[in-house]
Amino acid sequence: MGRGVFAVTIWIFHFALLCFSGCARAQLSFNVAEEADKGTVVGNLAKDLNLNINILRNRELRILSDNLKKYFDVDLKTGELFVCDRIDREELCPRMEKCTLHIEAILTNPTQLHRLEVHVADLNDNAPFFREKIYVFNVSESSSTGERYLLPVANDPDWGINSIKNYRLSSNEYFSLDGGQQSESAELVLQKPLDREKVSTIHLTLTALISVDISDVNDNAPHFSNSVLGVYIKENAPIGSIICTLITFLFVCLFF
Repeated sequence: MGRGVFAVTIWIFHFALLCFSGCARAQLSFNVAEEADKGTVVGNLAKDLNLNINILRNRELRILSDNLKKYFDVDLKTGELFVCDRIDREELCPRMEKCTLHIEAILTNPTQLHRLEVHVADLNDNAPFFREKIYVFNVSESSSTGERYLLPVANDPDWGINSIKNYRLSSNEYFSLDGGQQSESAELVLQKPLDREKVSTIHLTLTALISVDISDVNDNAPHFSNSVLGVYIKENAPIGSIICTLITFLFVCLFF
């Protein structure tokens, strides 16, 4: 009898699991930039799930997350998925090329699970820095020109195009910089023999550089070289005659 009850329990468990799996829908993907303001709309679940707003309210749509923090919530009046907490990509996905947050939208009566993923885009919100403010190199005055000295690596929590691009060395007559272009590290190269009796200490400044690409915004209205343009047309011109043709923001006039 005990074995029979156990077998029935196992069967019910597997049946429920299959039913619950059947309730899960295809995964939806959204995009959001890190540090987006609270209230920023990521997407509209009512439209993406093809559900009526009243259904979302009546079936108590909820957003659950694997993270300790709840970064997203849903407005049951509009169906919009929005940011409800600060998103720090470097904290969530340190040194990772891609950063994706997995959340779930759950409906009740009956239970339906919709798996969602939100891709967090990196912003250049961190300045590169060196762990130490001052590094001391002991170089013998007998060193030959061409000798190399590995420089410290700067740190930048940002990733990809927002990370360190190159280094720059302050102008001096003794050392040059090698490996500073598109490299994470660089080396000092001795260019001129050293004479301690003449110069005992050389102060150099190493700068870690990043590049910031400014995307274009359509903030300029098109304008013409002439504020007034005269057009001539015959009084007996037939209806439908072309007077002027607009080509790439310039007027080309045809006279009749």
